[in-house]
Amino acid sequence: MQQFGLIGKTLKHSFSKKFFTEKFQNENIDAQYDLFELSDIKDFQKLIKENELYGLNVTIPYKEQVIPFLDKMDSTAEAIGAVNTIKFCREKGSLSLCGYNTDIIGFRDSLLSGLRPCHKKALILGTGGASKAIVYALHQLDIETKMVSRTKKENMLCYEEIDKEILDEYLLIVNCSPAGMFPNIDTAPNLPYNLLTSNHYLFDLVYNPTNTLFCQLGQKQGATVKNGLDMLYGQAIASWKIWNK
Repeated sequence: MQQFGLIGKTLKHSFSKKFFTEKFQNENIDAQYDLFELSDIKDFQKLIKENELYGLNVTIPYKEQVIPFLDKMDSTAEAIGAVNTIKFCREKGSLSLCGYNTDIIGFRDSLLSGLRPCHKKALILGTGGASKAIVYALHQLDIETKMVSRTKKENMLCYEEIDKEILDEYLLIVNCSPAGMFPNIDTAPNLPYNLLTSNHYLFDLVYNPTNTLFCQLGQKQGATVKNGLDMLYGQAIASWKIWNK
């Protein structure tokens, strides 16, 4: 039986095990998918020594931190600077780990359903590994981006700076932070939601809960909203194709 899984710091929110377990059962695939919570990325080496893994997904906060443990990355993951998929290649008794990024595929395909011509500029909430893939995908779609951080950083906005003028210009808002993720469902990024309009499109990478507070506050203003569930499925299917090619 082949073993796959997901690494992250806290995985109580994750639907990945359910998705892959159902996939394996429905398609009669002799494999299992497990959740591996790592308190520190240094535990990654121990994990791969103790398990005969064939593939891993990577989530918060290790999409960047895992890179030094890899033997190589494909060109897209290298350009993004973040990895969410690892393929374990075993040839002639040697093991090599290759990093990929399928977040870009899942996000782009999911985003398009609500995208309109007015969505030319995007605010990216959060500065972690997930945000890097989102920025890369948006630039491929010729959408200008501006990152938003909790603290003031060069070439970025901080939440306190976001006002009507900025929101009138940036009509696409993508939450790449864990704000609102289970179990902290009563939280949301610190935005002036009362200034949103029906022209705004809020995309939340969080999918548990399915209707985050971020999305609820956008809906109250008539904005288009979408959670990260379709993105999760899209990147998972892309990961499976990589593991099996």
